[in-house]
Amino acid sequence: MQTEKQGWATVLALGALLAWDASGWDMPLAAWFGNSQGFALRDNWLLSSVLHEGGRLLAWALVLALCVGAVLPWGPLRQLPLSRRIQLAVTPLAGALAVSLLKSTSASSCPWDMHAFGGVAQHVSHWQWTLHDGGSGHCFPAGHATAGFSFLGGWFVYQAQPQIARRWLVGALLAGVVFGLAQQMRGAHYASHTLWSAWLCWTVAWIGDVAHQHFAGGRHAQA
Repeated sequence: MQTEKQGWATVLALGALLAWDASGWDMPLAAWFGNSQGFALRDNWLLSSVLHEGGRLLAWALVLALCVGAVLPWGPLRQLPLSRRIQLAVTPLAGALAVSLLKSTSASSCPWDMHAFGGVAQHVSHWQWTLHDGGSGHCFPAGHATAGFSFLGGWFVYQAQPQIARRWLVGALLAGVVFGLAQQMRGAHYASHTLWSAWLCWTVAWIGDVAHQHFAGGRHAQA
């Protein structure tokens, strides 16, 4: 029943995302932070050095800690079986990989490349996957937001301990939103880029949990 609810939540979130794409609000929202002279906060120290570079290093440090914790559990990881600890460590890597693969094939450029914001590219929907807009491309979806969203898997892993699960969920969402918004303010991404990264990371985490339940359940049945 829980898996079915999560599946419906995933589908509904997809519908909301498609509605956002159809709204055309990406460019007007980007215009809150940029103009024909570019994005004033592009090189802002807090956004660039702390939230971008620092956030990325923090995320990798946490991934490393989770990988070590899968073998040598620490803190709340001691309450998890080995299979769940592996799931918790692998999920952020899988989410980041999914986003990176899409970025590598996307022709969509970043807002700061757009002619409307002092660049040379023309805005083209990211759904026109192979249509180059005149910019550098490879900007969809948002990579840095996955430094937060990719940890959504913790919510699935700790379902038996709701308090910890809620903390993981709130922490991952908050970090993803903060990192994503920082990049939007710098002109590095549109809102849709961040939203799609969130959905992709959630979906990867959900699929990982379904797979864990299937294989773990199969092993228990055989035993």
